[in-house]
Amino acid sequence: MAIAQSIAYLPSSKTLTLYRTPCLSPSNPLLSLRHSLRISGVSATFSGARPLRCTVDAFDPTIPLEEALTPPGSWYTQPSFLSLELERVFFRGWQAVGYIEQIRNPHDFFTGRLGNVEYVVCRDTDGDLHCFHNVCQHHASLLAFGSGQKTCLECPYHGWTYGLDGKLLKATRITGIKKFNINEFGLKPIEVATWGPFVLIRLDNDAISCDGRDEERVGDEWLGTASHLLSTNGIDTSLTHVCRRDYTINCNWKVFCDNYLDGGYHVPYAHGGLASGLDLSSYETLTYEKVSVQRCGGTTSAEDGFDRLGSKALYAFVYPNFMINRYGPWMDTNLVIPLCSRKCQVIFDYFLDPAHVEDESFVLRSLEESERVQVEDIELCEGVQRGLESPAYHCGRYAPSVEKAMHHFHCLLHSSLTIP
Repeated sequence: MAIAQSIAYLPSSKTLTLYRTPCLSPSNPLLSLRHSLRISGVSATFSGARPLRCTVDAFDPTIPLEEALTPPGSWYTQPSFLSLELERVFFRGWQAVGYIEQIRNPHDFFTGRLGNVEYVVCRDTDGDLHCFHNVCQHHASLLAFGSGQKTCLECPYHGWTYGLDGKLLKATRITGIKKFNINEFGLKPIEVATWGPFVLIRLDNDAISCDGRDEERVGDEWLGTASHLLSTNGIDTSLTHVCRRDYTINCNWKVFCDNYLDGGYHVPYAHGGLASGLDLSSYETLTYEKVSVQRCGGTTSAEDGFDRLGSKALYAFVYPNFMINRYGPWMDTNLVIPLCSRKCQVIFDYFLDPAHVEDESFVLRSLEESERVQVEDIELCEGVQRGLESPAYHCGRYAPSVEKAMHHFHCLLHSSLTIP
């Protein structure tokens, strides 16, 4: 067990200063603890990076699923662990941030935030797709908020104005300034691309616009060999966006992901209404490089013939934080954004076969049923977070027959966190 996890066993009214010391043994977590901790009553600090690496390695991905322990509670509670995740997980590789209907036309834009990165995705007058850090190069004000249409990005603070291609068009009241090159003060670009109905960005490459990039190559980079399965199972641009709902949940972002990835384990216990529409005996899980797919058959059980789930349901998890749910005429996506170590935002976007968009009663009833499931999941996730913070919990176990996708997720996390 890592030192940081051992803190949970000490009285919460005390705070700790940590010194260099070997990782504590999982079999005897408090062995020689008195030699490695000093009660200061002021703060908790790490001397060096070793304790955090010990926390990462408290999960061993080489142990077979049938014998493996889940990651320790400290993975879900330490602020320093989230900082490492942002650096090595979220700021590397493609990240889903939106859908193409948001930027279908010239001058369309939308904004977002991931960790400390504020970004704006937009289409310029020529229809070219761009993404930039949403930060004015004058005095760091945010430039745009929400979504909509703009012909330019004007800073609300001092009026510096940028084109939707990122070039600085106007710098106000700079008479007398010296050694100023307007070409050096454009917006900082971020790499952006699309795949199917989704907009993606990546923060670890030299930024270029990828609107014309081969979508197949982007899919291979983002989805690996799962790309074909998803694109041939109704995850495409044929559906119409219906609405967006977002939730702020008092749990670590991984708690929500774990809940999604338990192979339907919790469904009959927590989601009676959902369970009645699924054939859980047909549930199966497939894993790919950075994607896991859970799928099962559906059942039409409503006496009035209402059926939002259809004859089959597919639930795809795209590492690290994006979920695509395709069932009946519906598709919904869940984007999980970490806000802090104990809080996340989950953004739901709902898409529907155009043939059903005008059926108001069907749409409203479907959204009501989905909302009921989300409320049930929020209660579960917030309860799990409180349990993870308890001194009574360290690690759990996997149910091998159903929690394969969850274990796959944890192994991917460990791999990302151990690559400098």
